[in-house]
Amino acid sequence: MSDALPILTQRRIEAAFAKGIYDEMKEEVGEATAKRILTNAVIKLAKQAAAEMARDAPGGASLDSFRGIQPRWTAEDALRIDVVKSTETEFHFNVTRCRYAEMYRAMGLADLGAVLSCNRDGAFCEGYDPHLKLQRTQTLMGGATQCDFRYRWDAGSP
Repeated sequence: MSDALPILTQRRIEAAFAKGIYDEMKEEVGEATAKRILTNAVIKLAKQAAAEMARDAPGGASLDSFRGIQPRWTAEDALRIDVVKSTETEFHFNVTRCRYAEMYRAMGLADLGAVLSCNRDGAFCEGYDPHLKLQRTQTLMGGATQCDFRYRWDAGSP
């Protein structure tokens, strides 16, 4: 994975491409349908990427292996995070700066930022391992002062 693009760079490339497709879909099928199609595609891609990362995780998918891939998302100073709690079963942090949100706004995609980025987080958990759960009540993209990520490893889940 060391040769993988930083996620911020990857998202910039994807967003430019997605914008062109989204604009065409809006003309053909309307904004609501275009947004739904884009949302569904992004969720599927997030689950697939997560499953691949879980397969490549040393020792298999776990909260520790999940914590270990976080530097891919924070590379290029993409996220500034304050870890609130990090235990065997919980990983809680707040994002105080999100260059993903800043990038989408700069690209004129503020209305799609949540679809292209924030939308992936819960889907990623599903694809990574059913034991990984996320609770988030607010995002910078949505106008909050921080994103509150609360991950937990629920051993009781299927």
